[in-house]
Formats: sequence, C-alpha cells, structure tokens
Amino acid sequence: MPSETEQKDRANWLGILARARRADIEAVWPAHADPLEFEWLRKPQPGLVMVRGRAGGTGNAFNLGEMTVTRCALRLADGTVGQGYVQGRDRKHSELAARLDALLQLEAHRDGLLAQVIEPLRRTEEERRLERSRKAASTKVEFFTLVRGANPT
Repeated sequence: MPSETEQKDRANWLGILARARRADIEAVWPAHADPLEFEWLRKPQPGLVMVRGRAGGTGNAFNLGEMTVTRCALRLADGTVGQGYVQGRDRKHSELAARLDALLQLEAHRDGLLAQVIEPLRRTEEERRLERSRKAASTKVEFFTLVRGANPT
C-alpha cells in the first residue's frame, strides 16, 4: 500500500498530466524516449462524467452538467498499473498520461521524469494561469457611488 506522501505525489502528477496539453507533453517527452511494453487493461475510451458544483463553494451540491473525458489503464510487465484521465476526446493524450503515470511509480524513472516532464509541465501550467489572471485583471471594472450633497437626518 502506498504511503500518504506517495499518494499525494501521484495525485499531483496525474493532475498535471490531465491539465497539460498533449502537444506540451509530447514536446518534453517524445514517444520514443521510453519505449514501453505493456498490456491494455482498458484501451482509451471517451465517456461522460457529471460535473457537480456548490453555490459559493459551500452551498448544497448541484449537477452543473456533463463533461467529456477519455480514460485508459495499462499494466507494465512488472505489474505496475498506469491510469490516464483527460478532459475531451484525445485518446493519445490519455495514453501518454497512463504511460507516464506507470513510469513515475517506478523509482528508477521517477526523479528523471519529474525533472524532465512534470516540472516543465507544471511551470507551463503556472505561466498560463498567470496570463489568464492578467487578462482578467485588465478587464476588471470597479464601481463606486458618489454621495450627492448632505444627507438630512
């Protein structure tokens, strides 16, 4: 059973792989980088998930709508299972995520892949987040009220 720290690390890199663009993953980790022999447990398949929300982040949960995801699972020769869940219908993206997830669970590959793949993807994600923030801030409108004259009471 993986430790709590290992589970958090895995959740972190799975999130980064799911949010990254496929082109960004391929740029930092070409397909020929780590040829893998694996068997499919579940080939990449698109489907729908229900997205739930909460009003104000704390209210009662409600169904916001459906979102398309593609998922897959594979097993390496040593028995390590890799999972890939990504938004949209990109089968190759989910396969890349599953392959990297499996390799990242192996100590022999982890440090190199964290430095070569996950860290650059995390930085790219942060840069995009900051850019979206800047764009949103540039369109911010502030409203204020002026008091006209004395207010008799």
